[in-house]
Amino acid sequence: MNDELDDVEEGEEELEIINIKGDPNQKLLRLDKFLIDRIPNTTRSKIQAGIKDGFVSVNGEVVKANYKVRPDDEIELKMPPKRIIEINPEDIPINVIYEDDQMLMVNKYAGMVVHPGHGNFTGTLVNALMFHFKNLPQRGNFNDRPGIVHRLDKFTTGIMVVAKTEEAITHLSKQFSSRTSDRRYWALVWGDIEVNDGRIEGHIGRSLKNRKVMQVFPEGDFGKEAATNFKVLKRFGYVTLVECKLETGRTHQIRAHFKFIGHPLFNDESYGGDKILKGTTFTKYKQFVHNTFKEIPGQALHAKTLAVDHPITNERLEFDSELPQGFQNVLDRWDNYLNNRKD
Repeated sequence: MNDELDDVEEGEEELEIINIKGDPNQKLLRLDKFLIDRIPNTTRSKIQAGIKDGFVSVNGEVVKANYKVRPDDEIELKMPPKRIIEINPEDIPINVIYEDDQMLMVNKYAGMVVHPGHGNFTGTLVNALMFHFKNLPQRGNFNDRPGIVHRLDKFTTGIMVVAKTEEAITHLSKQFSSRTSDRRYWALVWGDIEVNDGRIEGHIGRSLKNRKVMQVFPEGDFGKEAATNFKVLKRFGYVTLVECKLETGRTHQIRAHFKFIGHPLFNDESYGGDKILKGTTFTKYKQFVHNTFKEIPGQALHAKTLAVDHPITNERLEFDSELPQGFQNVLDRWDNYLNNRKD
């Protein structure tokens, strides 16, 4: 239900639906305890995580783990099916900006999925890595993700670290889980953000209405804690360029958090940013925005810098990746519009 690699790219694993009904003489019993006795080969912690993430419903309603199962309750549980994915090496170019015996830094381009999964079994970064690098290490039970320490969304561009040895994948993974790595993203968001810097907090989990997107739960009833720090880099009137520093690495974190505060990412179809949300009603302006959308295939989000400690030397290494041309074109278009508009 949940996995430890939180930086999930777009798409969702096809889920297996399990239906269980409470006995007619069912005694009141906590939902997590009820399920652990009926779901083979799982743990109570996984059951609890699934409930918290909204993968379990009772009588059509998402509930908490302390819900008491009653007679004839109809329980639905969604779980990813267990399957073995065969990974074939593919001769796909990789933009490597740094490499040594332990690790490499790659600059991912828009449209590339990080690893094989439902709907994306070829053409991924992992397929490319398998061709260019041999014997990459596995992380835990993720046998379809050799070398992968963290992930980026399909249309998010920018810098990623890949491990080349067992020691490196353990060391680097610990840095991400303990939050000692430093990740900074550039995002173009709709609207003129009122403050110059700020912090967005709110648990993030799968939307209870649309499983393909994430939702912020400010009360913390569902999802996982998440925090995003940001500062304004440049204002364009109708949109704002911000730098985001992640404290956590939840699925679609930046995209969901900025949607939550009313500033969706520019051209983010999943979170409503592919609509004209700010600006005038003039036809010329609308055409300008639609033309600007065409510069990038998805959300305007780029993993700009990444700092980690080297797995062997512990030297702090920081890497920077240039904005892709499409993203830069978007900024240039807004800059020109801002300078040439007639107020």
